[in-house]
Amino acid sequence: MADSSAQINALIVDATDPERLAAFWSEVLGRPVVGRTGPYVWLRRENGLGLGFQRTDAPKSGSGKNRVHIDVAAADPAAEQRRIEGLGGRRLEGYDDGGFLVMADPEGNEFCVIPAGPFELDDEGRAHYLDRPADR
Repeated sequence: MADSSAQINALIVDATDPERLAAFWSEVLGRPVVGRTGPYVWLRRENGLGLGFQRTDAPKSGSGKNRVHIDVAAADPAAEQRRIEGLGGRRLEGYDDGGFLVMADPEGNEFCVIPAGPFELDDEGRAHYLDRPADR
């Protein structure tokens, strides 16, 4: 009997400027841009997962939280925040109560910067890794 389990092949991010957004994420993730097909710009596939940016004329809708987001792991989340801000990202306000470092890419798509290693969540689901200095 064939395995009928579906696998995630790629994560596609809608973008009004897919070239610019792909360049941003290429720098953040260290994945080079490897292809352009029609309205798509692709980063190098890693661990079986593709990451593409699809041109759309519609800007991100609403100011609410994304229903799906990327978590980026870093040894030092505070240093990674500064690096990402230098690339054109920004920290989002209003998420401090949850204890997560929530950022936005140049088109406003939310993502979290989390510690590379394990971290604790309290009973309410709040993280506290921003409350302590990064392990050196």
